[in-house]
Amino acid sequence: MSVTTRVHVMRHGEVHNPEGILYGRLPGYHLSERGRAQAKAVAEALANNDIVAVFASPLQRAQETATPIAAVHGLAIDTDDDLIESANYFEGKRMSPGDGVWRHPKVWWQVRNPFTPSWGEPYTEIASRMSAAVERARLKGEGHEVVCVSHQLPVETLRRSMQGRRLAHDPRRRQCNLASLTTLTYEGDRLIDVSYREPAAGL
Repeated sequence: MSVTTRVHVMRHGEVHNPEGILYGRLPGYHLSERGRAQAKAVAEALANNDIVAVFASPLQRAQETATPIAAVHGLAIDTDDDLIESANYFEGKRMSPGDGVWRHPKVWWQVRNPFTPSWGEPYTEIASRMSAAVERARLKGEGHEVVCVSHQLPVETLRRSMQGRRLAHDPRRRQCNLASLTTLTYEGDRLIDVSYREPAAGL
């Protein structure tokens, strides 16, 4: 008889970023006060859920987001490198694809192909590593619920992959707001539902 398992894939909370740069995988970017409140709100929303494991990207903002969730359930955080933010040529810069980059001819070569994308880690590679992380989480939490804290683009790419949708997309139309939960529900090893909610909406 198959069992039901739920993997909640979460985007981290708001980051303290007064310089307004694309921080990507750079170290030292932690949650803002609002981000901490968002993480706490999600922890409270999941307090009565059957959470048996919490996984997080190695980046500070993801670890800090996962901390209150793990604490509520008396769990340690399992760091999974496959949940990390996507690599990006514009890391450390105040511009990114879709954000005025076309005003800078010197970087046009990096944005020549939005379907790859040419400015960073290929969507197919993001989908592959995120799927691998989710599968490890599903196996560890089989019959229960687990949380995986990651980042906007990896979560969006994972969801599109799981739903059989085109991976290339308009960043302005992502369904992955701060501290949101994309929940994958499995019967045995078969994905039966993908849902989305924002427990920290309004913060």
